[in-house]
Amino acid sequence: MAPYLPGDHLNGQVMKVGYSVDDGKDSGTSFLDPGLPLLQHADLKDKVVLLRVDHNVVKKGKILDQYRIDVTLATMYNIIERGGRPIIMTHIGRPYDKKTKTLSVKQDESVDAVVAYLQRKLRIKFAVPQFHVTEKEGIQDIDTSINWLIQDLRARKIGGIYLPNTRWFAGEEDKGANMERFVVQLAGLADVFVNDAFGSWQPHASTFYITKYLPSYAGLCMQDELSHVKEVLEPKRPFVAVVAGAKYDTKIGPLTEIYKKVDRLVLGGIIYNTFLCAKYDIKIKGVGESDIELAKELVEQDKTGKKILELPMLIETDTLEGRIEGKYRTICIKDFSPGQEYQFVVDVDPASFDAPEVQNVLESAKTVFVNAVMGMMPAFWHGTSKMDEAIDRNTTAQKYFGGGDTLQEFKSLHPGLYQAALDSLKYYLFTGGGTVLKVLEEGDPFGLPTVKALIENGRQYGYLQNLGSS
Repeated sequence: MAPYLPGDHLNGQVMKVGYSVDDGKDSGTSFLDPGLPLLQHADLKDKVVLLRVDHNVVKKGKILDQYRIDVTLATMYNIIERGGRPIIMTHIGRPYDKKTKTLSVKQDESVDAVVAYLQRKLRIKFAVPQFHVTEKEGIQDIDTSINWLIQDLRARKIGGIYLPNTRWFAGEEDKGANMERFVVQLAGLADVFVNDAFGSWQPHASTFYITKYLPSYAGLCMQDELSHVKEVLEPKRPFVAVVAGAKYDTKIGPLTEIYKKVDRLVLGGIIYNTFLCAKYDIKIKGVGESDIELAKELVEQDKTGKKILELPMLIETDTLEGRIEGKYRTICIKDFSPGQEYQFVVDVDPASFDAPEVQNVLESAKTVFVNAVMGMMPAFWHGTSKMDEAIDRNTTAQKYFGGGDTLQEFKSLHPGLYQAALDSLKYYLFTGGGTVLKVLEEGDPFGLPTVKALIENGRQYGYLQNLGSS
């Protein structure tokens, strides 16, 4: 068996390459791919470690929910405890405008709020290097001025370096010369790469291509999330998924595959509106014809499967300006008839969760996955709030919540329940709900591009062969 190394404990349980992780939850035993290089087995002593995290929690310069920062603290501690010196990086927001093809560097999308939080939390100093910004193209290069900070990092004059928002760099999402230059410059900063950003599965420079240049490992948060997403793929049944979103066309693939895997599927938001338009031949303002056509495939699928649990009452409003008395009303699905036209449907009426069929499905579920905000926040929050309460009443199910908006609203609407969920064996909060949907679509957590890159890196460097065997 592989020898014990500092950090072999995850959530109080021993984890080794290729061995099961029993975290005490009722959902059973999970497994990590034996080819996945783990942080626990990296040689970190006196090494500069490039750590990719998912601290995309800032909007308008403020942290909305520190959860995705806190779950990476164990990885940071592990690196420092074992003699590594961290250079941390994350993306924040979407500064690249696909229409104008310009990259804007705005202070309210900087890492400053995250760095300030870490410094208060850990009582150590982080340095944020400043690089030249090119108008409309962002940061072109990591210039050599950072070498002075790296000297201070190695000399322990500072606790860590936190790079600017990775999406401010011209090469982060590029696939050409900008990306190649950026990746080479990133690799030149460090000795080792650690990926702890489960939520950032897209193959970008700082999550995927960097593994071609440095020995690379999965961080503790990444390991934990991969272990638990395996549980969602192999759920106790009945398995109920709750999925919502603002655009139907981006969810076609995941919805088609999720439908095959679940026992019941609950939809919300524009996705639900689109499904209803396609099924009942009605019009809802804000739902496009092209999306309705796409949704007809799901309607046909459900004619035989009958897995979609329809929430029977919705909130219709004449305006999107807010919750204005006299401008909104409850409408019922049973009253739909072909050709009817409705104003904006902006929420699920909370009474929907009192309907006998809805109650029965949620109360009898053994596994529940939620990647959903049911209403248009902040004015129409009532459906989401009632949904959270209804799911929590099921005390025997394993409940998995995922996605930045899902967790943010969960915390905002039910702070006490949210805090209890953090410590509950019946809850698990994923940092990346979209990543879980991707895994459900693909059927394999180790098929994510970023995870495949780590496994391929392990083969390239051959260091897994030296970990020992039983």
